[in-house]
Amino acid sequence: MYRVRHWSIRNSRVLEKFYNGFEKLIVALHPLWNLIGYERLDKPVAATEKLVKGVLFDCQMCGQCALSSTGMSCPMNCPKTLRNGPCGGVRSNGNCEVIPEMKCVWVAAWEGSQQMNNREAISVVQFPVDHQLKGKSSWLRVAREKNDAQPATH
Repeated sequence: MYRVRHWSIRNSRVLEKFYNGFEKLIVALHPLWNLIGYERLDKPVAATEKLVKGVLFDCQMCGQCALSSTGMSCPMNCPKTLRNGPCGGVRSNGNCEVIPEMKCVWVAAWEGSQQMNNREAISVVQFPVDHQLKGKSSWLRVAREKNDAQPATH
């Protein structure tokens, strides 16, 4: 998993492009998701999301994905689960103070973000984790939130 996670970070620009297209598709399917019911869809979509994102990013399924902001490095892989940058205990070689053989998630996030088109996104402060969303689909949450934010057309 660790090697694949770092492959994803090294290829963050390609994955960013793919994700942007995928997000547009997920958002465009909002009428279908609404018809079927978001609650009904959450378990099967979350299972698919866990499989895909688990393989590519070692995703921890927090339900509030920040991969597109963190260089495709899941901040929940930080032993301290820090969502807004390193703890200050990063070793001089860029490794984690808690797990010395692991590269700091935030060092990797910075490296990945610098390859992305939206490299400034890493500077956006993330909200604290809402533990009620753990295990839920962030894909469906994004679709619902983006459609709720659009003004109604008559």
